[in-house]
Amino acid sequence: METLCEGYSLVEGPLWVPGMGLVFSDVLLGGVFCVDKAGSVNVVFEHRRGIGGMSLHEAGGLVVSGGKISYKPFDGGNSKVLLDKDEANGIVGFNDITTDPVGRVYAGSLGSSPVFDDGLGPKAGDLFLIEIDGSVKKVAEDVLLTNGLGFSPDGSVLYHSDSGRRRVNYYQVSKDGTLGPKGIFAEMQTGTPDGLAVSEDGRVWVALAGGGKGVAVFGPSGELLEFIEIPQPLCSSVCFGGEDMKDLYIVSGSTGTNSEKSGAVYKTRVDVAGMVVPQARIKL
Repeated sequence: METLCEGYSLVEGPLWVPGMGLVFSDVLLGGVFCVDKAGSVNVVFEHRRGIGGMSLHEAGGLVVSGGKISYKPFDGGNSKVLLDKDEANGIVGFNDITTDPVGRVYAGSLGSSPVFDDGLGPKAGDLFLIEIDGSVKKVAEDVLLTNGLGFSPDGSVLYHSDSGRRRVNYYQVSKDGTLGPKGIFAEMQTGTPDGLAVSEDGRVWVALAGGGKGVAVFGPSGELLEFIEIPQPLCSSVCFGGEDMKDLYIVSGSTGTNSEKSGAVYKTRVDVAGMVVPQARIKL
C-alpha cells in the first residue's frame, strides 16, 4: 500500500477523474484537491468545508455536497445550487452522493451534522433523487447517518451506508429511479460503515470508520470476504481509479491519531476493476 499524500483533517469524497487524477475533499479544513499520476497535489476548489461526496458532471465540473448540493465548474465560473438545505424540515445538509447510468444524482440528507456541533444530536435524514430536469423527489427515509452510495454492476440494486445503525442497506431500483423497500445488506461487527464502492464482479467495498482501520469487502450476498487494513483507525471512504480501474484509493481522517492533520490518501492494487461512476447530466 502506497501513501500518496497526507496532512489533512478528514479526507472524504474520493473520485477518480480521467485526465486529472484522484479528487478528494477535506471536510473540516475545507478545500477540494487532486493528486495526479505523478503524485503532485493541486488545489481544485479552495475553502469550502463540509463536502462529503462528489460526482463528475458532463459540463466540466463537479457536483458536490455539503450544506447544499451544488455544481461547481472547474474553470472557476459561478456555482449553481441543485438542492438546498431545508432546516425547517430537518435537512441541515447533505453527505455522500452518487450518479446512476442515466445521469441522475442520489443524495443523502443529514438531520444533524456528524462533524460540526449544531446542537441537534443524532437525527435521521432521507435519500433524495435529483432528476435530469432538476426536479427532486424523496426516494427513501429514516437513514440515521447517511454515508456511502453505490450501484450493483447491472444497476438494479443501490447500496447505502447507514453509519448510525452500523449497517449497509440495499434497495431495488426501478427504471424511473424510485426505490423499493429498504433491506439490510450487511451489518458491521467492527467499525462503522462509511463510504463505499462496487467492483465489476459485484463485490461491495466498505470503508470502516469508528476505529474500523480499513476496508471490508463483501460478496454480492452480503458475506464478508476480505479486509484491507490501513495504518489509521478512521477509514472514511474508498473508490476505484487508474487507467484499468484496478487502483483502489482509500482515504482517512485524523480521529484516533495524535495529530489533527493526519488524514491521508492511500493506493493499492486489487484483482478486479471497479465500476465507473457515471457522469451527472442534471440540467444547469
